[in-house]
Order: sequence, then C-alpha cells, then structure tokens
Amino acid sequence: MGVALLLQKRLAASVLKCGKRKVWLDPNEVNEISMANSRQNIRKLVKDGFVIKKPMKVHSRFRANAWAEAKRKGRHTGHGKRKGAKEARMPVKVLWIRRMRVLRRLLSKYRESKKIDKHLYHTLYLKSKGNEFKNKRVLMEYIHKAKKEKALEKTLSDQAEARRQKNKAARERKSEAALLKSGKKLESEPKADEADAE
Repeated sequence: MGVALLLQKRLAASVLKCGKRKVWLDPNEVNEISMANSRQNIRKLVKDGFVIKKPMKVHSRFRANAWAEAKRKGRHTGHGKRKGAKEARMPVKVLWIRRMRVLRRLLSKYRESKKIDKHLYHTLYLKSKGNEFKNKRVLMEYIHKAKKEKALEKTLSDQAEARRQKNKAARERKSEAALLKSGKKLESEPKADEADAE
C-alpha cells in the first residue's frame, strides 16, 4: 500500500491557492514528497515541478453561443418552444410604454429644437396618448403635414392681409382724388358766378 499524502496535498492546496482536487503530486517522487511536512518544503517541491496545480477543466461556450446567435436571428421560437402565453411573454402594456416613450421623446426633441411650437406639441402629445400614431414614422409624417398646412395657411393669410391693405390704400387714394375733384369744382363755381355778375 502506498503512502497517504493527505497532509502534503492539504498544504499544497493552501500554497497553490486551489482545492485539493486540483493538486497533482508526482507518483514517481512519493518518497521525496512524503518528507515534506511544511509549506516551505511544499514551495520547494512546486519549484522543482513535483507538485503541480492542475489546469482548469474546459467548459466550452461554443454551442451556447451558436444557439444564442441563431435565437437572435429568430430561430427556435416556434410554438413548440413557447412556455408562457402571448401576454406573459411580451405584455401589451410594455409595448405601449415603449411606444409612448419613443413618441414623447421625439416630441420633446422637436419642441426643444424649435421644430414645433408648444401648442402643436400639446396637441400631438394628447393625440399620442389617444393612440393616434402607431409608430415614430407616422408621427413624423403627421408633423411634416401639419407644418406644411400651417405654412400654407400663413401664406394665404398674409396674401389676404396684403390684398386688404392694397384695397384700403386704393380706397383712400380714390376718396382723396374725389375730395380734390369736388374741391376744384367748388373753387370753379364761385369764379363762374363772378363772371356772370360782371
């Protein structure tokens, strides 16, 4: 029966900072190893290569990584792989919260960058809350359309205002001309009367 090297194994584990199962003692140097009864002696044996710390066992992630990669592409998600109900797997509330956050973030960004004013912001905020926009793209299209309509409205109102001003100026000129005309008429009438009197 061989020599029990329990003490040496325990000391070696302490010196090598590992478990006893990771310590390898050279079977050809049993007598040499059995003489070592202190950590100092064990350190010497480690230096000589009679006591070695076994390498870590490999636990490969290759298959797990490959599976995760496939899962990202949408594989392995058929009916047979599903455990929870649809609502449990991805609640409607979570989807709603995500959508609201996206839309509200866009509105805040547009308001800060002065792309929309606070009145339009408020209107669109309430419309978003009322489930009018199913995604960011639809909201952006709506904003562009609203801005275009507002710009058109402004140009039309400006044109109407310009027309009003023009008509007003024309009326004023006309009335002034009429006044001048009537003034001249009045001036000429007394002259005519004087001529008749002579």
